Amino acid sequence: MQNGYNVAYRRDMFWLAGFFTLLMLAPFCMPNNYYLTILILCGLHAMHAVGLCLLVGHAGQISLGHAGFYGLAAYTSAYLSTTLGLAVGLSMVAGVVLTVLISLLVGLPSLKLKGHYLAMATLGFGIILSILFTETVDITGGPSGFVGIPRLSILGQELTTDIAVYRAVAVVLCLMVWLSFNVLHSRIGRALRALHTSEKAAQAMGVDIARFKLFVFVLSAAFSSISGVLYAHYLTFIAPVSFGFMFSVELIVMVVLGGMVSVPGSIVGAFFVTILPEFLRAFENVEVVLFGAILILCMMFLPDGLAGGWNRLWSRFRRAVHE
Repeated sequence: MQNGYNVAYRRDMFWLAGFFTLLMLAPFCMPNNYYLTILILCGLHAMHAVGLCLLVGHAGQISLGHAGFYGLAAYTSAYLSTTLGLAVGLSMVAGVVLTVLISLLVGLPSLKLKGHYLAMATLGFGIILSILFTETVDITGGPSGFVGIPRLSILGQELTTDIAVYRAVAVVLCLMVWLSFNVLHSRIGRALRALHTSEKAAQAMGVDIARFKLFVFVLSAAFSSISGVLYAHYLTFIAPVSFGFMFSVELIVMVVLGGMVSVPGSIVGAFFVTILPEFLRAFENVEVVLFGAILILCMMFLPDGLAGGWNRLWSRFRRAVHE
Protein backbone atom coordinates (compact mmCIF):
# COMPACT_ATOMS: atom_id res chain seq x y z
CA MET A 1 0.00 0.00 0.00
CA GLN A 2 2.79 2.40 0.97
CA ASN A 3 4.58 1.67 -2.31
CA GLY A 4 1.39 2.52 -4.20
CA TYR A 5 1.19 5.87 -2.44
CA ASN A 6 4.83 6.58 -3.30
CA VAL A 7 4.18 5.88 -6.98
CA ALA A 8 1.12 8.15 -6.97
CA TYR A 9 3.06 10.90 -5.19
CA ARG A 10 5.91 10.73 -7.70
CA ARG A 11 3.40 10.86 -10.54
CA ASP A 12 1.82 13.99 -9.07
CA MET A 13 5.22 15.64 -8.58
CA PHE A 14 6.11 14.82 -12.18
CA TRP A 15 2.85 16.42 -13.32
CA LEU A 16 3.58 19.50 -11.19
CA ALA A 17 7.06 19.86 -12.70
CA GLY A 18 5.59 19.66 -16.20
CA PHE A 19 2.83 22.12 -15.33
CA PHE A 20 5.32 24.63 -13.90
CA THR A 21 7.49 24.34 -17.02
CA LEU A 22 4.44 24.89 -19.23
CA LEU A 23 3.44 27.98 -17.22
CA MET A 24 6.91 29.45 -17.53
CA LEU A 25 6.98 28.89 -21.31
CA ALA A 26 3.41 30.07 -22.00
CA PRO A 27 4.18 33.84 -22.13
CA PHE A 28 6.52 33.32 -25.08
CA CYS A 29 3.53 32.07 -27.11
CA MET A 30 1.32 35.06 -26.28
CA PRO A 31 0.96 37.59 -29.14
CA ASN A 32 0.17 40.50 -26.77
CA ASN A 33 -0.42 41.45 -23.14
CA TYR A 34 -4.18 40.92 -23.36
CA TYR A 35 -3.69 37.16 -23.55
CA LEU A 36 -1.23 37.39 -20.67
CA THR A 37 -3.93 39.11 -18.61
CA ILE A 38 -6.29 36.20 -19.34
CA LEU A 39 -3.61 33.76 -18.18
CA ILE A 40 -3.17 35.72 -14.94
CA LEU A 41 -6.92 35.50 -14.29
CA CYS A 42 -6.76 31.78 -15.08
CA GLY A 43 -4.06 31.37 -12.45
CA LEU A 44 -6.04 33.31 -9.85
CA HIS A 45 -9.18 31.29 -10.52
CA ALA A 46 -7.17 28.06 -10.39
CA MET A 47 -6.11 28.94 -6.83
CA HIS A 48 -9.78 28.90 -5.80
CA ALA A 49 -10.37 25.69 -7.71
CA VAL A 50 -7.52 23.86 -5.98
CA GLY A 51 -8.86 24.83 -2.55
CA LEU A 52 -12.41 23.84 -3.47
CA CYS A 53 -11.17 20.55 -4.92
CA LEU A 54 -9.85 19.69 -1.45
CA LEU A 55 -13.02 20.89 0.28
CA VAL A 56 -15.74 19.68 -2.09
CA GLY A 57 -14.09 16.87 -4.03
CA HIS A 58 -12.09 15.16 -1.30
CA ALA A 59 -13.84 16.17 1.94
CA GLY A 60 -17.36 16.30 0.48
CA GLN A 61 -18.22 19.69 2.04
CA ILE A 62 -20.12 22.09 -0.22
CA SER A 63 -19.39 25.82 0.06
CA LEU A 64 -21.09 28.63 -1.83
CA GLY A 65 -19.39 31.40 0.09
CA HIS A 66 -15.82 31.35 -1.12
CA ALA A 67 -16.35 34.46 -3.24
CA GLY A 68 -16.91 36.20 0.10
CA PHE A 69 -13.50 35.11 1.39
CA TYR A 70 -12.02 36.24 -1.92
CA GLY A 71 -13.56 39.70 -1.54
CA LEU A 72 -12.82 40.03 2.17
CA ALA A 73 -9.10 39.53 1.62
CA ALA A 74 -9.08 41.84 -1.41
CA TYR A 75 -10.88 44.68 0.38
CA THR A 76 -8.84 44.29 3.57
CA SER A 77 -5.54 44.52 1.70
CA ALA A 78 -6.82 47.38 -0.47
CA TYR A 79 -8.03 49.41 2.53
CA LEU A 80 -4.89 48.89 4.60
CA SER A 81 -2.50 49.76 1.75
CA THR A 82 -4.50 52.62 0.21
CA THR A 83 -6.35 54.32 3.06
CA LEU A 84 -3.99 53.57 5.96
CA GLY A 85 -0.78 53.58 3.93
CA LEU A 86 0.47 50.19 5.10
CA ALA A 87 3.13 48.52 2.97
CA VAL A 88 1.64 46.33 0.25
CA GLY A 89 3.31 43.16 1.48
CA LEU A 90 2.08 43.67 5.05
CA SER A 91 -1.43 44.56 3.91
CA MET A 92 -1.58 41.38 1.81
CA VAL A 93 -0.50 39.25 4.78
CA ALA A 94 -3.06 41.03 6.98
CA GLY A 95 -5.79 40.35 4.42
CA VAL A 96 -4.97 36.64 4.34
CA VAL A 97 -4.69 36.36 8.13
CA LEU A 98 -8.01 38.15 8.74
CA THR A 99 -9.76 35.94 6.18
CA VAL A 100 -8.35 32.79 7.76
CA LEU A 101 -9.60 33.93 11.18
CA ILE A 102 -13.05 34.76 9.83
CA SER A 103 -13.22 31.39 8.03
CA LEU A 104 -12.37 29.74 11.33
CA LEU A 105 -15.24 31.55 13.06
CA VAL A 106 -17.62 30.73 10.21
CA GLY A 107 -16.51 27.12 9.95
CA LEU A 108 -16.91 26.23 13.64
CA PRO A 109 -20.73 26.45 13.65
CA SER A 110 -21.54 25.94 9.96
CA LEU A 111 -19.55 22.71 9.52
CA LYS A 112 -21.87 21.02 12.00
CA LEU A 113 -24.36 21.11 9.12
CA LYS A 114 -24.30 18.71 6.19
CA GLY A 115 -25.07 18.74 2.48
CA HIS A 116 -27.47 21.41 1.27
CA TYR A 117 -27.76 22.94 4.75
CA LEU A 118 -24.03 23.64 4.77
CA ALA A 119 -24.28 25.10 1.26
CA MET A 120 -27.09 27.43 2.40
CA ALA A 121 -25.13 28.52 5.48
CA THR A 122 -22.04 29.43 3.46
CA LEU A 123 -24.24 31.06 0.82
CA GLY A 124 -25.77 33.26 3.52
CA PHE A 125 -22.31 34.26 4.73
CA GLY A 126 -21.27 35.18 1.20
CA ILE A 127 -24.40 37.27 0.66
CA ILE A 128 -23.84 39.13 3.95
CA LEU A 129 -20.29 40.03 2.87
CA SER A 130 -21.51 41.09 -0.58
CA ILE A 131 -24.03 43.47 1.06
CA LEU A 132 -21.31 44.86 3.33
CA PHE A 133 -19.02 45.48 0.36
CA THR A 134 -21.83 47.44 -1.31
CA GLU A 135 -23.20 49.38 1.66
CA THR A 136 -20.01 50.41 3.51
CA VAL A 137 -19.29 53.16 1.02
CA ASP A 138 -16.80 55.04 3.23
CA ILE A 139 -14.58 51.96 3.48
CA THR A 140 -15.11 50.01 0.25
CA GLY A 141 -16.26 52.70 -2.16
CA GLY A 142 -19.64 51.00 -2.47
CA PRO A 143 -21.02 49.94 -5.86
CA SER A 144 -18.58 52.30 -7.62
CA GLY A 145 -15.67 50.24 -6.40
CA PHE A 146 -12.35 50.80 -4.63
CA VAL A 147 -9.83 52.69 -6.76
CA GLY A 148 -6.18 53.69 -6.47
CA ILE A 149 -4.93 50.41 -4.98
CA PRO A 150 -1.11 50.17 -5.09
CA ARG A 151 0.35 47.70 -7.57
CA LEU A 152 1.54 44.32 -6.47
CA SER A 153 4.99 44.27 -4.91
CA ILE A 154 7.14 41.53 -3.42
CA LEU A 155 9.81 42.27 -0.81
CA GLY A 156 9.48 45.98 -1.58
CA GLN A 157 9.93 45.50 -5.33
CA GLU A 158 6.91 46.68 -7.33
CA LEU A 159 5.89 44.39 -10.18
CA THR A 160 5.41 46.93 -12.93
CA THR A 161 4.90 44.55 -15.86
CA ASP A 162 2.26 41.92 -16.57
CA ILE A 163 4.93 39.29 -17.18
CA ALA A 164 6.33 39.84 -13.67
CA VAL A 165 2.86 39.53 -12.14
CA TYR A 166 2.18 36.43 -14.22
CA ARG A 167 5.34 34.72 -13.01
CA ALA A 168 4.50 35.57 -9.40
CA VAL A 169 0.98 34.14 -9.81
CA ALA A 170 2.37 31.02 -11.50
CA VAL A 171 4.83 30.39 -8.67
CA VAL A 172 2.17 30.90 -5.98
CA LEU A 173 -0.24 28.58 -7.81
CA CYS A 174 2.38 25.85 -8.12
CA LEU A 175 3.22 26.16 -4.42
CA MET A 176 -0.48 25.70 -3.63
CA VAL A 177 -0.62 22.62 -5.85
CA TRP A 178 2.52 21.22 -4.18
CA LEU A 179 0.97 21.79 -0.74
CA SER A 180 -2.30 20.18 -1.87
CA PHE A 181 -0.52 17.08 -3.18
CA ASN A 182 1.36 16.71 0.09
CA VAL A 183 -1.86 17.07 2.08
CA LEU A 184 -3.66 14.49 -0.08
CA HIS A 185 -0.82 11.97 0.19
CA SER A 186 -0.63 12.32 3.95
CA ARG A 187 -2.74 10.97 6.80
CA ILE A 188 -4.88 14.10 6.49
CA GLY A 189 -5.73 13.29 2.87
CA ARG A 190 -6.75 9.75 3.76
CA ALA A 191 -8.94 11.11 6.57
CA LEU A 192 -10.61 13.57 4.18
CA ARG A 193 -11.42 10.82 1.70
CA ALA A 194 -12.76 8.66 4.52
CA LEU A 195 -15.16 11.31 5.80
CA HIS A 196 -16.30 12.00 2.22
CA THR A 197 -17.18 8.33 1.79
CA SER A 198 -18.91 7.93 5.16
CA GLU A 199 -18.60 10.22 8.16
CA LYS A 200 -19.93 7.57 10.52
CA ALA A 201 -17.47 4.96 9.27
CA ALA A 202 -14.59 7.43 9.47
CA GLN A 203 -15.56 8.38 13.01
CA ALA A 204 -15.73 4.71 13.97
CA MET A 205 -12.15 4.35 12.70
CA GLY A 206 -11.00 7.15 15.00
CA VAL A 207 -11.00 10.07 12.55
CA ASP A 208 -11.67 13.42 14.26
CA ILE A 209 -14.40 14.56 11.85
CA ALA A 210 -14.84 18.11 13.18
CA ARG A 211 -11.11 18.88 13.21
CA PHE A 212 -10.45 17.68 9.66
CA LYS A 213 -13.54 19.43 8.29
CA LEU A 214 -12.42 22.70 9.85
CA PHE A 215 -8.86 22.25 8.62
CA VAL A 216 -9.80 21.79 4.97
CA PHE A 217 -12.40 24.57 5.13
CA VAL A 218 -9.86 27.06 6.49
CA LEU A 219 -7.18 25.87 4.03
CA SER A 220 -9.50 26.39 1.05
CA ALA A 221 -10.47 29.84 2.38
CA ALA A 222 -6.76 30.68 2.71
CA PHE A 223 -6.21 29.76 -0.95
CA SER A 224 -9.12 32.03 -1.95
CA SER A 225 -7.78 34.86 0.21
CA ILE A 226 -4.33 34.68 -1.41
CA SER A 227 -6.01 34.88 -4.80
CA GLY A 228 -8.01 37.86 -3.54
CA VAL A 229 -5.04 39.96 -2.44
CA LEU A 230 -3.18 39.21 -5.66
CA TYR A 231 -6.28 40.16 -7.67
CA ALA A 232 -6.72 43.48 -5.85
CA HIS A 233 -3.13 44.62 -6.28
CA TYR A 234 -2.92 43.41 -9.86
CA LEU A 235 -6.00 45.22 -11.17
CA THR A 236 -5.64 48.15 -8.68
CA PHE A 237 -9.45 48.35 -8.71
CA ILE A 238 -12.10 46.13 -7.15
CA ALA A 239 -15.90 46.26 -7.00
CA PRO A 240 -18.56 44.20 -5.15
CA VAL A 241 -19.84 42.66 -8.38
CA SER A 242 -16.62 40.62 -8.63
CA PHE A 243 -17.32 38.85 -5.32
CA GLY A 244 -21.00 37.97 -5.56
CA PHE A 245 -22.99 34.75 -5.49
CA MET A 246 -22.56 34.08 -9.20
CA PHE A 247 -18.79 33.94 -8.84
CA SER A 248 -19.14 31.34 -6.07
CA VAL A 249 -21.29 29.26 -8.44
CA GLU A 250 -18.72 29.72 -11.20
CA LEU A 251 -16.01 28.39 -8.90
CA ILE A 252 -18.04 25.26 -8.18
CA VAL A 253 -18.59 24.81 -11.92
CA MET A 254 -14.82 24.96 -12.48
CA VAL A 255 -14.21 22.20 -9.96
CA VAL A 256 -17.07 19.95 -11.12
CA LEU A 257 -16.24 20.43 -14.79
CA GLY A 258 -12.56 19.71 -14.28
CA GLY A 259 -13.06 16.72 -12.02
CA MET A 260 -13.93 17.04 -8.35
CA VAL A 261 -11.37 14.55 -7.02
CA SER A 262 -8.52 15.69 -9.25
CA VAL A 263 -6.33 18.70 -8.42
CA PRO A 264 -4.96 18.85 -12.00
CA GLY A 265 -8.52 18.48 -13.27
CA SER A 266 -9.76 21.39 -11.16
CA ILE A 267 -6.98 23.56 -12.59
CA VAL A 268 -7.91 22.56 -16.13
CA GLY A 269 -11.55 23.33 -15.30
CA ALA A 270 -10.59 26.80 -14.03
CA PHE A 271 -8.58 27.54 -17.17
CA PHE A 272 -11.36 26.20 -19.41
CA VAL A 273 -14.18 28.21 -17.79
CA THR A 274 -12.05 31.38 -17.75
CA ILE A 275 -10.82 31.13 -21.34
CA LEU A 276 -14.01 29.83 -23.00
CA PRO A 277 -15.90 33.18 -22.92
CA GLU A 278 -13.00 34.79 -24.80
CA PHE A 279 -13.55 32.40 -27.71
CA LEU A 280 -17.29 33.03 -27.64
CA ARG A 281 -17.15 36.84 -27.80
CA ALA A 282 -17.45 36.71 -31.60
CA PHE A 283 -20.97 35.29 -31.22
CA GLU A 284 -22.17 38.42 -29.33
CA ASN A 285 -25.88 37.97 -28.50
CA VAL A 286 -25.75 34.19 -28.18
CA GLU A 287 -22.51 34.10 -26.20
CA VAL A 288 -24.19 33.22 -22.88
CA VAL A 289 -26.40 30.57 -24.52
CA LEU A 290 -23.40 28.89 -26.16
CA PHE A 291 -21.43 29.03 -22.91
CA GLY A 292 -24.23 27.29 -21.03
CA ALA A 293 -24.74 24.73 -23.79
CA ILE A 294 -21.05 23.80 -23.84
CA LEU A 295 -21.04 23.32 -20.06
CA ILE A 296 -24.18 21.16 -20.25
CA LEU A 297 -22.70 18.99 -23.00
CA CYS A 298 -19.47 18.59 -21.05
CA MET A 299 -21.36 17.42 -17.97
CA MET A 300 -23.56 15.07 -20.05
CA PHE A 301 -20.70 13.32 -21.81
CA LEU A 302 -18.03 13.82 -19.13
CA PRO A 303 -19.88 13.21 -15.84
CA ASP A 304 -16.60 12.72 -13.97
CA GLY A 305 -15.12 15.89 -15.47
CA LEU A 306 -12.39 16.63 -17.95
CA ALA A 307 -9.86 14.75 -15.83
CA GLY A 308 -12.04 11.62 -15.85
CA GLY A 309 -12.51 11.86 -19.61
CA TRP A 310 -8.77 12.16 -20.13
CA ASN A 311 -8.09 9.17 -17.86
CA ARG A 312 -10.53 7.01 -19.83
CA LEU A 313 -9.00 8.11 -23.12
CA TRP A 314 -5.49 7.41 -21.84
CA SER A 315 -6.52 3.96 -20.56
CA ARG A 316 -8.00 3.05 -23.95
CA PHE A 317 -4.84 4.24 -25.69
CA ARG A 318 -2.64 2.11 -23.40
CA ARG A 319 -4.82 -0.96 -23.95
CA ALA A 320 -4.68 -0.42 -27.72
CA VAL A 321 -0.88 -0.15 -27.59
CA HIS A 322 -0.50 -3.34 -25.53
CA GLU A 323 -2.83 -5.24 -27.81
